[in-house]
Amino acid sequence: MRFMVMIKATKESEAGVMPSEQLLAEMGKYNEELVKAGVLLAGEGLHPSSKGARVRFKGRERTVVDGPFTETKELIAGFWLMQARSKDEVIEWVRRCPNPMEGESEIEIRQVFEAEDFGEALTPELREQEERLRATIDQRKG
Repeated sequence: MRFMVMIKATKESEAGVMPSEQLLAEMGKYNEELVKAGVLLAGEGLHPSSKGARVRFKGRERTVVDGPFTETKELIAGFWLMQARSKDEVIEWVRRCPNPMEGESEIEIRQVFEAEDFGEALTPELREQEERLRATIDQRKG
């Protein structure tokens, strides 16, 4: 099972306050543990929403809205993509994480859909297309 583990933004992260050297070192050590355990698939910090944009969809219309976005509690400051046997295993890993922000912070865990989760709606043709796309992505990484 794969899980998206999201670090929620704070007023400080949205203001562009960078982590301290100590926090970067602690996070580096934590990430090393994740890699050694075979749990970490990807992980990155994100720039503040002031440097981002959203695309809103309404039928065939597309509207671009530039950041910043006001609801800080709904924004993401960084993420990990983890692979584990269960949500409980990911929760245990996240509990070991250094506090990612000064003061109070929150990390959200969400399971990533796998092909089998879509049932019959994912036809053999769509499954083949998905596998082809993933193989192309894997080739580009290597």
